[in-house]
Amino acid sequence: MPEKPIINALSSEAAYQLANVTKTAPQFGALTPRWLTRLLEFKGLESGIYRVNKVVEGETPLDALCSQDPRKIEIPKGYVEYAKKPREYELGAISAIINVDTKISDVYSSPYDQIGEQISLAIESIKERQESQIINSDDYGLLKNAADSQRAQTRDGRPMPDDLDELITKVWKEPSFFLAHPRAVAAFEREATRRGVPPVTVSLVGGTFITWRGIPVIPTDKLFVDGQKNPKGQTGKTNILLVRTGEAKRGVVGLYQTGLPNEQSRGLSVRFRGIDDNGVASYLLSLYCSAAILADDAVAVLEDVEVGEYYDYKTIVR
Repeated sequence: MPEKPIINALSSEAAYQLANVTKTAPQFGALTPRWLTRLLEFKGLESGIYRVNKVVEGETPLDALCSQDPRKIEIPKGYVEYAKKPREYELGAISAIINVDTKISDVYSSPYDQIGEQISLAIESIKERQESQIINSDDYGLLKNAADSQRAQTRDGRPMPDDLDELITKVWKEPSFFLAHPRAVAAFEREATRRGVPPVTVSLVGGTFITWRGIPVIPTDKLFVDGQKNPKGQTGKTNILLVRTGEAKRGVVGLYQTGLPNEQSRGLSVRFRGIDDNGVASYLLSLYCSAAILADDAVAVLEDVEVGEYYDYKTIVR
């Protein structure tokens, strides 16, 4: 085997010492697009409390007259009763403290500001937690607070078109979007394709999504599969949500605090806490959030959705 020739020239290793390396900002692999918080309507609060006043409803909330000549018939009298103990939602706090050595921030802040990058990554992490809480919180999360009457089981484990149709019957008043883990979205696409009705797509808030009956199916890893964001195995069970959003539609609304000092974004503030004796600067990040379901029929849940069923698609050549 011939020997490798010796090149009498500057090596790449040596040249590297004089080169300017182009760098990226820190890449946080756990970040997601957070479509839910983009699509959900939010309501700003003044004092951190949101009371959902409801009417005590019967089959007909209030009798009314329907006649061509109201003078011949007595007009019904009555009133609409209010619930005496309506639910109140209090904002929860998601907080984190970031510490940065001032020597580090002074000396190593070019081309990227170390404090700014640390705070930016912390903000993204807090917003990821916010989306998870809107879905999974025991206090106000959509999964735990959906009414029993708004829950459905899959017919055969797999998320079939019939199952999503069942959710639509429960949220039929202007449904806004389905919400599902990416693997559940893929499982539904397989079932719809197998039925010969592959879903069409729609462009929305900067993304492209499949739809069912004209309703977008939004992916999120905050709807876990067997309790995990990224399940390792092929199989697993999860849930699919159908949501109507908006206060005017008596749907689901996200809640946040307005007028925070040092507010960086909706409901999130960053406060400088000072520098300790060791020269470490400290910053407190706080996000105040909650969510409210204004009517029972604003959310429906498809439970025990199996995501691991696959098929062999064989092309028939004639």
